[in-house]
Amino acid sequence: MSTSPHLPGRLGDPSMSLATDPRADPRMVAVMAQFELDGHTPPSAVGPDDSMDAIHEVLSATEEGYGAIWQILFGDLPPVEGVTSRTEVIPGPDGNDVSLYIHEPADRSGPVPAIVHTHGGGMVVAAAADANYVRWRDELAATGLVVVGTEFRNGGGKLGPHPFPAGLNDCAAGARWVTDNAEQLGVSAVVLSGESGGGNLALATALKAKQDGWIDRIAGVYAQCPYISGVYTEPPSELTSLHENDGYFLSNDMMAPLARAYDPAGDHATNPLAWPYHAAVDELAGLPPHVISVNELDPLRDEGLAYYRKLLAAGVDAWSRTVNGTCHAGDCIFRGAMPEVYAATVRDISAFATSR
Repeated sequence: MSTSPHLPGRLGDPSMSLATDPRADPRMVAVMAQFELDGHTPPSAVGPDDSMDAIHEVLSATEEGYGAIWQILFGDLPPVEGVTSRTEVIPGPDGNDVSLYIHEPADRSGPVPAIVHTHGGGMVVAAAADANYVRWRDELAATGLVVVGTEFRNGGGKLGPHPFPAGLNDCAAGARWVTDNAEQLGVSAVVLSGESGGGNLALATALKAKQDGWIDRIAGVYAQCPYISGVYTEPPSELTSLHENDGYFLSNDMMAPLARAYDPAGDHATNPLAWPYHAAVDELAGLPPHVISVNELDPLRDEGLAYYRKLLAAGVDAWSRTVNGTCHAGDCIFRGAMPEVYAATVRDISAFATSR
């Protein structure tokens, strides 16, 4: 792809990084610099053609490294007041157990909306029990919602290796359980939400619910920075942000082996349940209202926006927002340094759920 100084990011200057991009929020850059994440993402230690053993080894190390960062960023924050939490374990679809982490306001007078949350990590690493996701559910619950985090099986890491469709099936089971038990939970409506790989799973769960005949139980979907194309080995030119923001916290050569871990044989490369970006317009018709939230400096920005446009073409009520100055999931990560950015997304999700 040709470059021009008038174009943003690495389209205009191939040496550009988050540290030097004038669009980047300096508070975000300062935090990322502490972890040496403000420059170009280092080359991946494995590629999509390496052995699955090698890919899983790198995924485990990546999971451990980022888990330590999330603990630093979230472990010392003051607790969220007025929220209680508990764990429910339900039967999974393959003879497995699925843990659901239920957070809710300590005091409420009647039914409230529920968010069924699916965490990020490319569907292959991380856990709903991680410090950043516990905090996220607490913050949402403090706005007056029931929030249920699904501990789904991953394609790698400590909860893997369980490639597609294991994680999606667990997420669908969790959402079905919430809808089946809405009265006991005091839930008035159920909204699916997640970021990154969790955004993929929120969108895919809605598609699966439509295929399986229970989409009428889902009142809406709020997907953040969704990781949904799977085309990271040879990123197409029409997904401009994969070139413009490549190496900004995420890189194509990092995401390609993650995609392989989720679908080792590549049999589901264009299956919308694995990669919702590939859904045809008619497959989206009849879905409930959606919000697609993206980050300005995210390589994944444009695949989320492409999905939003498909939703509109399918006649689905859909909205989109771009969180300027932020990297991938930046509005979920920097709670301490950028509290108003974090809070704005929490408020938007809560308002969407309450409007259902």
